[in-house]
Amino acid sequence: MGGVLIGFSLVWAIIALGYLLGRFRILGDDAQQVLSRFSFFVASPALLFETISHADFHSVFGSAFWIIAGSALLAALVFVLISLLRRKPFDAELAVGTMTASYANANNLGLPIAVYVLGNAALVAPVVIFQLAIYQPLFVVLIEVLRQRRSAPIGKILLSVIRNPLLIAAVAGVVVAASNWNPPELLFQPFALVGAAAVPSALIAFGISLRGFKPLAERGNRTGVLLATGVKLIVQPVLAYLLATLVFHLAGAAVFAAVVLAGLPTAQNVFVIASRYRIGLVQAKDTVLLSTAIAVPAMLVMAALLTH
Repeated sequence: MGGVLIGFSLVWAIIALGYLLGRFRILGDDAQQVLSRFSFFVASPALLFETISHADFHSVFGSAFWIIAGSALLAALVFVLISLLRRKPFDAELAVGTMTASYANANNLGLPIAVYVLGNAALVAPVVIFQLAIYQPLFVVLIEVLRQRRSAPIGKILLSVIRNPLLIAAVAGVVVAASNWNPPELLFQPFALVGAAAVPSALIAFGISLRGFKPLAERGNRTGVLLATGVKLIVQPVLAYLLATLVFHLAGAAVFAAVVLAGLPTAQNVFVIASRYRIGLVQAKDTVLLSTAIAVPAMLVMAALLTH
């Protein structure tokens, strides 16, 4: 438990630094965007590739992958069923809401949590691969179908998914790991050096983004936002715990890792998709912000319950 608290403390300390930098505008008005783009397009892919290429191939597509996939799909089902009971129509807006309740922030918080709390960046690889290769394209197609008209060709949208730097890095790392190729370590050093900037740059960018944070400012969809946040931070981790212990018979650190990764907050990708289609914008924005603000305290509760 002490190590977990230290890990979370490091995360919060860097987030607090980012908040102060943003509060006093020390890095300028574009700092959050620049740091986020640097982390997303450069540093995080480098970290993922370097880490996964040294990882055990079977661990990437092992039980963790199926726990992440199963908990996400079941959480999505829970959100849909409750929404239908609330007499919400099964439309594209509900699809966006379902995504907010089950799509995890594997980059901005997943990598830092994996590094500082779980002790291994490779643990986030199954989340990245499942979401970018399967889950996000599935929702993009679903939204297109439910809208019954195309604002952009599906092929073009799927191409943008395939070009995602995190997916490319993760797949490249898996290929190297599966090939049992052992290149000179010198080739990996640039990736390790650049990748070392991924976690702090992402956390500082997130801290900067908290300046002026006012969740639920619009009253129209508060129930939907609270429902999605509850499903994401409570229901999905519980489902992951049940799958890990009852289906895959895991214990100890493996269960804790599965629960923490399932309990990651909603990813900004959801807001990007909502913005693309101009559907569910308030739901996406508020759920991302609210779930992110309370995710780490929620994880502290998970740590207290699952670690000794």
